[in-house]
Amino acid sequence: MSLYGQLIKQEADYTTLVDEKLVECEKLVQQGKLQDVIDILLQVEKMARTAADAHSTSRVLVAIVKFCYKAGNFDALNENIHLLSKRRSQLKQAVTKMVQEACTYVDEISNLEVKLKLIDTLRTVTAGKIYVENERARLTRKLAAIREAENNIDEAATIMQELQVETYGSMEKREKIEFLLEQMRMCLLRGDYIRTQIISRKISVRAFEDESFHDLKLKFYELMIKLDLHDSNYFAVCKHYKQIYDTPRIKSNLQLMREALKNIVIYLLLSPYGNDQQDLLHRLSEDKNLQEIPKYNELVKLLKTDEVINWRSLIEHFEQDLKVGDSSYPATDAFKGDDAGAKRWSDFKTRIVEHNMRVMAKYYTRIYTKRMAALLDLTESETEEFLSNLVTNKTINGKIDRLAGIVTFEHQKDINETLNDWSFNLATLMNSINKTTHLINKEEMVHAVKA
Repeated sequence: MSLYGQLIKQEADYTTLVDEKLVECEKLVQQGKLQDVIDILLQVEKMARTAADAHSTSRVLVAIVKFCYKAGNFDALNENIHLLSKRRSQLKQAVTKMVQEACTYVDEISNLEVKLKLIDTLRTVTAGKIYVENERARLTRKLAAIREAENNIDEAATIMQELQVETYGSMEKREKIEFLLEQMRMCLLRGDYIRTQIISRKISVRAFEDESFHDLKLKFYELMIKLDLHDSNYFAVCKHYKQIYDTPRIKSNLQLMREALKNIVIYLLLSPYGNDQQDLLHRLSEDKNLQEIPKYNELVKLLKTDEVINWRSLIEHFEQDLKVGDSSYPATDAFKGDDAGAKRWSDFKTRIVEHNMRVMAKYYTRIYTKRMAALLDLTESETEEFLSNLVTNKTINGKIDRLAGIVTFEHQKDINETLNDWSFNLATLMNSINKTTHLINKEEMVHAVKA
């Protein structure tokens, strides 16, 4: 039985003949008689292939491409690779050995045109053949890298997308993840965010539990951060930085740990209010490492406390640290001076306003619109807009009486809720009366027996 499960019975062993011919061919190659060498070896190859001698056939095929390469005849190399791979009843093991040998020449060739021709030849002969799928994938990645170096991003991304490495059973898990990460990176360079999202789902994050995969884990979450930043999905970005922060090699490096922790804080505070966001906020406030970044620790405590935050006072205390930082604690790129940074700073102000409105809804039942706008440092129209968004999102309950200029935060119950509350209260009352009556009867019976 040959490699890959082919049930072919070997009829003869040509090992001795191949040894003799290879010695003879070595001398002919040194004399520059490459074509004579190829003719001799093709005859031997036919005999070995017909007899199903896989080992000898493999040796002959490898020798032919090796002699062509040593002679510097790349046209003959490409031609013979095509010829040998298409011969009738060619053994898969022999083709695999030949392709693997030829693949080693790709990195050694310095001439770009010659290299591209060889890659094209090898990709052609490996197309559709499962037994050389790994070699084809590696060649495709090299071709994509060449196109990227030429600044032809679209073509490079298209070439990489041809690979469906998640279906390759013979490829090792690490190499498979590396290919998928490269596909994600290419798609991001191309601006194809939807396809990037699709490819990211092909990677199982359980693989990152193995410490040997932690370098790939960091690459994966860095790519995911770029993807979710494009969609302004701040909470997802925060969770990605949390995964990076929880990596042992990051926690062991003080500078990288602080950088990751600062990004967690920033993108958590940029995230819309929700149960998951509040849960992570409270868990983060208990992290001892946060105390090493005083300003960010103070900011977390400020947002965690149910008190109105004055925006101007917040800017005075935190703007310098969030946007610029200092030599000891440099700022992150979240609020850097570009359009994206300006948008995130605007979103940060929005989250502060929303926090203040939630606090007001807890402490007030009614408040004048003017007073509310003054506390929020906003105009009345901006206050109405923010309040409307929070009510629509069902973060708070409230309504505005524009004629009276009053905001009411009381929750207006509908008829069914009122009826349910009344029924529950009545049932509770009757249970209490029954229990009290029972206790009174018990006491009366005890006193009667004593009398």
